[in-house]
Amino acid sequence: MTTAVSEGEILLKITEYVRQNFLDDIDGDSQLDGTTPLLQLGILNSRNTGRLLAYIHEEFGVSVPPTRITGKYFGDLESISGLVAELLAA
Repeated sequence: MTTAVSEGEILLKITEYVRQNFLDDIDGDSQLDGTTPLLQLGILNSRNTGRLLAYIHEEFGVSVPPTRITGKYFGDLESISGLVAELLAA
């Protein structure tokens, strides 16, 4: 991506992606926010994490290193957005 993107914009885009692609059958998607525990609620599993990584690469033009694909960075939407912002700034 050639233009600068704020962490807030990243959060909005990733939240919308997760809402549209992973919450079809999960109750309470209206309560999805930056601190929703994605791993604990089963929203992010191995398949969905792979899909999200592909989306991040396509949308933001960054690849997440395997060492960053952990609960620390993928526990909630704010953590994911912070990671993408950090990778964009590198």
